[in-house]
Parts: sequence; C-alpha cells; structure tokens
Amino acid sequence: MHSPLAGQIALVTGASSGIGSGVATALADAGARVAINYHAHAEPAEKLAAAITARGGDAFAVGADVSDEAQVDAMFDAVVKRFGTVDIVVANSGLQKDAKFTALTLADWRTVIETNLTGQFLTAQRAVREFERRGPRDVSKALGKIICMSSVHEVIPWAGHVNYAASKGGIQMMMKSLAQEVAPQRIRVNGIAPGAIRTPINRDAWDTQEKLERLLKLVPYGRIGEVEDIGRAAVWLASDESDYVVGTTLFVDGGMTLYPGFADNG
Repeated sequence: MHSPLAGQIALVTGASSGIGSGVATALADAGARVAINYHAHAEPAEKLAAAITARGGDAFAVGADVSDEAQVDAMFDAVVKRFGTVDIVVANSGLQKDAKFTALTLADWRTVIETNLTGQFLTAQRAVREFERRGPRDVSKALGKIICMSSVHEVIPWAGHVNYAASKGGIQMMMKSLAQEVAPQRIRVNGIAPGAIRTPINRDAWDTQEKLERLLKLVPYGRIGEVEDIGRAAVWLASDESDYVVGTTLFVDGGMTLYPGFADNG
C-alpha cells in the first residue's frame, strides 16, 4: 500500500464533519497520524478517530475554538503531547452566516471573519512556531506543510454572502503572503479552494433532483464534488510529490471558476 505520508503527524481543524472529516480520513489512509479538531461537539470527532483507529491508523479528537488564541495554543499543546510534534496542518474550520447585505449584523460579520480568517491566522501562526521549534525531520523534504482551506468564493463574488466571501478572499492573500515569508525556511503553505461539495453545510443546494440540476449548471464537469475529492488534493499537497508547489491555490471545483455562464458568449 502506498503511504506517502508515513511517519508524519497531521492536524485538521474543523474535522468532525464535511470536508474536514474527508481530509482527516484521507491523510490517515495515506499513513499520517491525525489529530481531529472539533469546536462544540466531541462525539462526531471521537467517532471518526475510532473509525481510523479501527482500520489500523492512529487518531484522536481534540477540542478548540480556533478563533480563540488560548484554545489554539492548548490544541497544539495536546497534539505535541500525544504525537511529539506536527508536520501537516490543515486549517479547515469555517462557517456561514448568510444575509442580505443591509440585514447582515455586525455580530454575524465578526463571527464569520473571526472563525474563517482569524482562525486560520492563529492556526497557521502556531504551526510555523512548532515547525521552527522542532527543526527538520526525515519524514519530509519540507520543514512543515500548511494547507489553508478556502473556497471558489475567494475569486467568485457571492451576493448575500459578503462576510463569507470576504473571509475567503482574505484567506487567499494571507496564504500567499505567509508562503512568501516562510518559504526560505522550507515551510510550504498552499490553499485548496473547493467548489460545490456534497456536505451538510450546503445540503439545501443539492438535496432534491431539481436543486441538484440547478446547481450543476454552474459546474461544467457535470457532477457535484465529494469530500474524497478534497481529501485526495490535501494528501498530494501534504506529500513530497508536491514539494515544489508553494503559495498556490488548488481549485477543486469541476470547472466552476471557468464562469460557465459565459460558455455561449455570455
């Protein structure tokens, strides 16, 4: 069995469901030991960790609100205590609080920005500090790898979702600026921008045939994405197979960012 991440330690934030769960599973299947972060509900994360362990892997659940610096520090301390260090950090935690712009509350603006953007900043900052603390390991060519989970809405405007789109646009430039800063230390920072993925957060967009057909008009490839599509992308970005990939957003979107509305001259 090919295990491109054998001997490595991974932390995935927001990993108790959806894309995060798919990424944690894929990293474990590729040979990594995995810390599965959750925010409010431990049971799904613990269930996922048990499933990974039952298949011969090594995983555990760790709670933290990634928008809280002290909780992020405690999360990393728990991972280091359990596994010794961390080699791969996937900053995945995110949420939506949608509203028409004039009805969008300051509280909902702040909640989305603090979780989606500030949470990634805090997670990535502590990751870099841990990579620098422990120095090189022979399990990877890089000192460490950070993957920032973004969205096609880092480049596609999204009316009614201004706070979410702003957070994802911010992630893009944070990722690129951080990548530029830490590349000389052989720390690789990249992003993944999923398109329409079948997860609970967007169930309302695909849970009937009519809704699915409407959604697929935005996807030239003609199918909805699955969490496994994102998981495979994360494994590749975390492995030495992508060692020369730095500061790049990998769009995994079935062509959504090709603006299919213009396929017939707009």
